Amino acid sequence: MLESFWLQLASIPHIGVPLALAWSLYLVVLALWIIWDRREPVATLSWLLSLAALPVVGLVIYYLFGPMRIRRQRIRRARARSALASPALADDLAPISDLQVARLARRTTGLAPKRMREPHLLRDGAETYEAMLEAIAAARHHIHLASYIFDPDETGRRFRDALTAKAREGVAVRLLIDSVGSAGTRNRFFAALRAAGGEVAWFHPVRLRFARRPALNQRSHRKLLIVDGRLGFTGGVNISDTQDPRRRADAFCDLHLRFSGAAVQGLQVTFVEDWSYVTGAALCDDGFWPAMDSAGSPALVIPSGPDSSWEAYHRVSVEAIHDATARVWLVTPYFVPSEAARMALTNAALCGVDVRLMLPRRADSRLVSAAARSYYDELLGAGVRIFEYQPNLLHAKTLLIDRHHVMIGSANFDNRSFRVNFELSTLVSDAQLALAMEAAWNDYATRCVEVRANQPVSRWRHLGDATARLFSPLL
Repeated sequence: MLESFWLQLASIPHIGVPLALAWSLYLVVLALWIIWDRREPVATLSWLLSLAALPVVGLVIYYLFGPMRIRRQRIRRARARSALASPALADDLAPISDLQVARLARRTTGLAPKRMREPHLLRDGAETYEAMLEAIAAARHHIHLASYIFDPDETGRRFRDALTAKAREGVAVRLLIDSVGSAGTRNRFFAALRAAGGEVAWFHPVRLRFARRPALNQRSHRKLLIVDGRLGFTGGVNISDTQDPRRRADAFCDLHLRFSGAAVQGLQVTFVEDWSYVTGAALCDDGFWPAMDSAGSPALVIPSGPDSSWEAYHRVSVEAIHDATARVWLVTPYFVPSEAARMALTNAALCGVDVRLMLPRRADSRLVSAAARSYYDELLGAGVRIFEYQPNLLHAKTLLIDRHHVMIGSANFDNRSFRVNFELSTLVSDAQLALAMEAAWNDYATRCVEVRANQPVSRWRHLGDATARLFSPLL
């Protein structure tokens, strides 16, 4: 059909000039639109070159999937009004070990450093799910749960039924799910939960409206659970059988964090703002902010997303790496670093810091894996050690700095997490948690193959990796 269309179009007399003018107009409109966003020059050029070869279709792709700023002035006003009611936004007398990082996080997120009590590292879905379900069963006032993926499988049914049971007891239950990450889950799956009084909301539902640009590409990748404002969970584990080794032999390998103390308030304010943004309903309840003592380890809750131009997770990660003096051990399933992040890693290695990078041998995106490999030579040349996890998908997102700084959350080390998705991470200064993270790393390392410098690579693979790297700003 396309060939027939072009043949008929070419047969029209003097069609060349109008087509050339139309093509020129298309390029001008596309260029002005992309340049207007004032993105990084490399990203801007990548979009221009990628879409210039796609007449009309390019505009549709950019309209649906291109970068965009999410304006949440309404939520910011709500934050300002609730500042006195929400202790998470107030200055805290609990300093974190690295004051420079604390100041940076405070200015980019608006959340103060807080104390974290009893941080406990949870290994994989089986341990994480049992701990979360136990916490849900003990809830007395409210349960706030957000997940990128909430599958309608056995794991999803266990969580849905547990939430439904608590809603029937009169506990306030709110569930926030990303509409793309959980695209296979239907509203009817939560009918019993809603009938029991629970609330379910979908983040950025896919709705194509002519007058309003859809936010298809800006997803909520956050995973968090708050129970009664006292107990919090966050990390990389979704609600899915794919992350439970009891149900799948190829289950993702992941890490999650359970903790209590005042640091839970950072999770709470993040959920409240997201809920208000999605539903338009302002949540205000004194039960969200129970009294907390000042005991525990210093911690920073770091929400980030396209609603802010400060790229909080990106900046804090880079600053933490720059400040490292002994070690930087990074685990991420998707590694497409910005120039600043790549420079931080190589600078640390060149300064003699023990810099290690652990990635899955093959992520669930071959393009991302190829792009990651294109950075190996530079990293290895600077002294960075690279380990590829062999058995299945390594899905953990962690950063271990020196002997006591641990960062864990939903954010990958790539441009999508730096700039496009809504993410949430925590940075904790706790020696025992760092030891647990080190033990997890060493356990994973037994199932890794270390990448060596100057390993033979076929020309075709080298070309494929180099080509994939061209798309790094778009991944």
